[in-house]
Amino acid sequence: MVQDLPETDLHKKYHDHQYGFAIPDDNELFGRLILEINQAGLNWITILKKQENFRLAYDNFKLSTVASYSEVDRERLLSDAGIIRNKLKVNAAIYNAQAIIALQKEYGSFKQWLLEQGDLELKEWVKLFKQHFKFTGPEIVNEFLMSSGFKEGAHDPACPLYHRTKESIKLYY
Repeated sequence: MVQDLPETDLHKKYHDHQYGFAIPDDNELFGRLILEINQAGLNWITILKKQENFRLAYDNFKLSTVASYSEVDRERLLSDAGIIRNKLKVNAAIYNAQAIIALQKEYGSFKQWLLEQGDLELKEWVKLFKQHFKFTGPEIVNEFLMSSGFKEGAHDPACPLYHRTKESIKLYY
């Protein structure tokens, strides 16, 4: 289980296989946004330890399912000790799923919406995210964009994974 790995192994696994790599699937992009939002005010290792719990609690990050969550689902999430039980963050996840579905209708996909924004400065990205989503400040937006390959900075050019992440981005974006 992920939770049982030593902290350094969790960081290494995330760094080597997820951080900065392109995410071609909208549900997975949404999942990454959930994780970044839930990290606010906490240590990233806390989120990595709970990553699989988030996946289970939020129905494998399936946008249509999360967007239709009821008050019963909201209460279930708020009582789930396997995730971060913060009302603002839970509400943001549900709202953001609905917002992404609206973007999908207009742009075809969340990924396409992100791509069509072009090369924006972080300040512009934050403004755009705040127009569409909840609980998305500068740090959350920056980390989401870097961790999903939409913005440079996840890996230093000296890092052995720098070129692999660049190649993954070319394949999907």
